[in-house]
Amino acid sequence: MSLPAFKLLRPRTTAEAVALLAQHAGNIRILAGGTDLLPSMQQKLFAPEYVLDIRRVRELSGIRPQPHGGVELGALTPLTDIEHSDVLRQHYPVLPEAAKTVASPVLRNMGTIGGNICLDTRCLWYNQSLQWRKSCAFCIKKDGDLCHVAPGGTRCWAAFSGDTPAALLCLDAEIEIASTSGLRCVKLADFYTGIGDDYRRLRPDELLTRVFLPASSAGYRGAYRKLRIRGSIDYPLAGVAVALKRSNGHIEDVRVGLTAVNPAPALVSGVTQLLAGRRMTEERAEAAGVLAAQTAKPLTTSALTPEYRREMIRVFTKQAIVSLATERKLG
Repeated sequence: MSLPAFKLLRPRTTAEAVALLAQHAGNIRILAGGTDLLPSMQQKLFAPEYVLDIRRVRELSGIRPQPHGGVELGALTPLTDIEHSDVLRQHYPVLPEAAKTVASPVLRNMGTIGGNICLDTRCLWYNQSLQWRKSCAFCIKKDGDLCHVAPGGTRCWAAFSGDTPAALLCLDAEIEIASTSGLRCVKLADFYTGIGDDYRRLRPDELLTRVFLPASSAGYRGAYRKLRIRGSIDYPLAGVAVALKRSNGHIEDVRVGLTAVNPAPALVSGVTQLLAGRRMTEERAEAAGVLAAQTAKPLTTSALTPEYRREMIRVFTKQAIVSLATERKLG
């Protein structure tokens, strides 16, 4: 499948990039790594007149520990760098654990943390060729007025399927967004809407520039479990991130984030109250898995059944919590 015709714009600074976004708002797409955008353009899901290639904006790359604690990540930082960062592996291990599961090494070399945060929602009925979608009378997310996942409804249920946002939610991350009006910082949890065809709070003239990991989230152990059919290229069909802190043989705090089973990545509420201050037991880990499964709302957005994906959320959550609560810390 060929790409549609477009004009390529290549800014060298953030100020130049947001000026171009404002000038062409509504008819422009941002190219960071291109691992999701370009296949979608080949499928004719997007046909912008302009493509903004921001890869030359050097100020948007890098992993920078902050003087008073915490870490700043440039939005253009490759997922490979996230995966192998000594700073992140030591202080925020759940994020490298999630990053290393994204597709293959080649795609992680190209894909960026900002692109993974802004990843378009996916659905069995949406991520298809133009001819395939046309034969099904299209869908609410693109060119139609019917949701094939929930017929009769008026809401799009396409699933958010980025790996790293579930981990970032566990770390209470914030993001910086730039426009010609200036900068604004928002909690990552407030960035997503939970609506499949309007899934993020990012205006057409805005650019995600940085990610901030707070000092208060450093020191948590981390694990990420992912369900997919083909390990080298597939997006998650169910993903669980867990960040856990222990103290004197007890669980001090635990956070569980989900992806690929809702239109937005989500934190599981109630897990901290269930486990904090207690020793790990099989029953408590099972109860946490049940809470996670209840938070997951998968529908028929993939080839695997919703029931199986929800069950794997339970299993992954239990496995990750047990492994983190019982592992011996090295060093």
